[in-house]
Amino acid sequence: MAQSRVTDYLPGWLDSLNRGDVSAVDRVFAPDCDIHINGGPKPTLNVAEFKQFVSSLLTAFPDLRFTIDDQIDSAQKVAIRWTAVGTNTGIFGELPATGKRVTVRGLILDEVVNGRVVERWELWDQMTMLQQLGLI
Repeated sequence: MAQSRVTDYLPGWLDSLNRGDVSAVDRVFAPDCDIHINGGPKPTLNVAEFKQFVSSLLTAFPDLRFTIDDQIDSAQKVAIRWTAVGTNTGIFGELPATGKRVTVRGLILDEVVNGRVVERWELWDQMTMLQQLGLI
């Protein structure tokens, strides 16, 4: 039997995001996971709130595609540097659709236990995204 690796969740998670499928949140994240995201109105989200956030992001940017640029893993932690590219054709929160294409970069640190993320710390460049959209 092959031993599972701390990063085994990543390919399925990435494929789901790139298909616009948020149901993977329920498979990838432990039910009591805390997701910390910089710059949002609520700095720590539970799994249901995170699922709603991802859903609204994918609605605003339906062609959004994520790639992993770098990853480092240890016994229980995974660090990921990512890039996302997409076109804003839908409303995102209170922001109107602009029709503009964006490239956004970010960093994630996941703690993984038994193949599921139990805590996530995420930073992404929201200012650059807003500049690219022409909103600031």
